[in-house]
Amino acid sequence: MIKAALAAGLFFLGLGGWLLHLRIHPPVKNAANLIPFISGIGSVFCLPFLFCFRPTVTLAYIINGFLAIIGTITMAHFSIAHFQGPITPASIILNTTFADIAILWGKFAVGKTLFDLEFLKSETEAAAQGRFFRYPNMGWWWAHLFALAIVYASGNIFWK
Repeated sequence: MIKAALAAGLFFLGLGGWLLHLRIHPPVKNAANLIPFISGIGSVFCLPFLFCFRPTVTLAYIINGFLAIIGTITMAHFSIAHFQGPITPASIILNTTFADIAILWGKFAVGKTLFDLEFLKSETEAAAQGRFFRYPNMGWWWAHLFALAIVYASGNIFWK
């Protein structure tokens, strides 16, 4: 029952994020919006299904994690590129894609919980198994977030 509830949570988080994105960036206005449109379909309909079966949980976990990383990087860039007004804590939280990024990381947390429920015997097993920066520990995700952000920023700076 816990696994089904988490898969449903993953579905509804994905659906909410996808519908928000469709409202802000409809694919009919710009062909570049087709990429998040298609990844949203996969996130809403495929990922919860993949998390339901043990042989595909690892694949779903990796796809879910990289969608969160790529979405975080691109939405943060969008917010920086289109930011208006004074820079205050309130404007950063309320006038940027911060809320959308928070939804993404909530979706990541649900996916990580589904992965951990399937493969770990206890909460402390992952820490006892290996180093922090090795898969599936969180350091692996932080390293990829940092590395992909550097690659994305470099591409944005050098290939305009």
